Amino acid sequence: MSLMSLKSGTDIRGTAAGEKDKIQLTNEAVRKIIRGFLRLTEEKTGLKPAEMTISVGHDSRVSAERIKNCAVRELSSGGAKVLDCGLSSTPAMFMTTVLWKCTAAVQITASHHPWDKNGLKFFTPSGGFEGEDIEKVLKYAEEEEISESLESLPDRSEKRDFMSVYAEHLREIIKNGIKGGSSEKPLQGFHIAVDAGNGAGGFYAREVLQKLGADINGSQFLEPDGMFPNHVPNPENEQAMRFISEAAVNSGADLGVIFDTDVDRAACVDEKGREINRNRLIALASVIALEGNSGGTIVTDSVTSDGLKEFIEKNLGGRHHRFKRGYKNVINEAVRLNSEGINCPLAIETSGHAALRENYFLDDGAYLITKIIILFVNLKAQGKDLNSLIADLKEPLEEKELRFKILEENFKEYGEKVIEALKEYAKGREGWTPANDNREGIRISLDRNHGDGWMLLRLSVHDPILPFNAESNSKGGVKMIIDEFGEFIKAFDRLDLSVLP
Repeated sequence: MSLMSLKSGTDIRGTAAGEKDKIQLTNEAVRKIIRGFLRLTEEKTGLKPAEMTISVGHDSRVSAERIKNCAVRELSSGGAKVLDCGLSSTPAMFMTTVLWKCTAAVQITASHHPWDKNGLKFFTPSGGFEGEDIEKVLKYAEEEEISESLESLPDRSEKRDFMSVYAEHLREIIKNGIKGGSSEKPLQGFHIAVDAGNGAGGFYAREVLQKLGADINGSQFLEPDGMFPNHVPNPENEQAMRFISEAAVNSGADLGVIFDTDVDRAACVDEKGREINRNRLIALASVIALEGNSGGTIVTDSVTSDGLKEFIEKNLGGRHHRFKRGYKNVINEAVRLNSEGINCPLAIETSGHAALRENYFLDDGAYLITKIIILFVNLKAQGKDLNSLIADLKEPLEEKELRFKILEENFKEYGEKVIEALKEYAKGREGWTPANDNREGIRISLDRNHGDGWMLLRLSVHDPILPFNAESNSKGGVKMIIDEFGEFIKAFDRLDLSVLP
């Protein structure tokens, strides 16, 4: 197996548990990858390994201890000072480079993917590794030869509890952000339920909210369990959102919060279990980000609704910059805009990855929820609630996603061919208007006679898939859009068209 096949955007991911002959992240593979990471970090920093301090953390996956053991031993053998942070959130591991001045950080996680998967993320003080960095790490890894046994390598790592430091950091942000009330227990009298999905997010309930005086009754799945026995730890998952909605309502909570496995994404629900997710979460995050940034630009991914654009630009007075799917894509675009002098305080994807400029453009679910809780408490003091801020957001009546598998070996070339063909097909077609701010695939607005909404066809960031999204403001509109699109797409015999209704 080529190690390069483990590249997943700006991460490394593969099978790490289960049937032995199907494991991709073997001990040998992990050790080679860590050597590649150490080599690239040396190039990036100009430091020798003996001059480096590298932190290592992991989420709750069943393969985490094994992979961490490989990582800390290989880093120690290379000469680096290694801080073993144990169970940690991904954003916290980046923050070790800020609060502890670590040279670099390694997080072992595969986000919301199934229990048998795992992976590695890498950080320096300037942020997460880019896709080209991951390619270099894997290229260097493939050049390595492993001769000595893992057991023969020294483990000179130091056990360090960074999550308590990080929790204190978040508590201080809440204390400083809430106006009035107790300085030490500013959440006294508030009831907030947390669903950690058996990932790494349980700390937020106990070490942040409860210590600030909040009632956390109704919180669930706070204990780490790498088999994820209760639900997929993913705020985009319908079942997961149903769990936190029911928990909030049944416990009488004022607010419900849910995290993904490694806490770089989050969502919430109100006291009635109504979701603040996807477009609604982006709208709320935009309210927060544009305070003090009048006229600022909000970067989102390509599948956000027309109503969100209107809300950001007309209601909030900001600018909406719709970009590509992929959390790193939206973050890098926001960084680029700021470098050009454009005031851009937020990059956010509909999946829940939200990165605020004030927080190093780090996609951190716990930080976003911290900002939301501050806003929530301050609004309550005025007799208002979160929904009052986004009440004017127009949401689609219907939405649908279809994922067309590409059956061609050179899937990227074939997918781009289909997208170019749709661009030509749309020209001059009655009721179809290609978007003038399109930056990924092709997005087309459709008038009331042709579905009353929009469609988007794009190439998946990682997989041989053409995702197709449609939204409509009218009952039956999505079916009309799909029917019209179906007349076009059925001409392509190298696509799996079985997903068409």
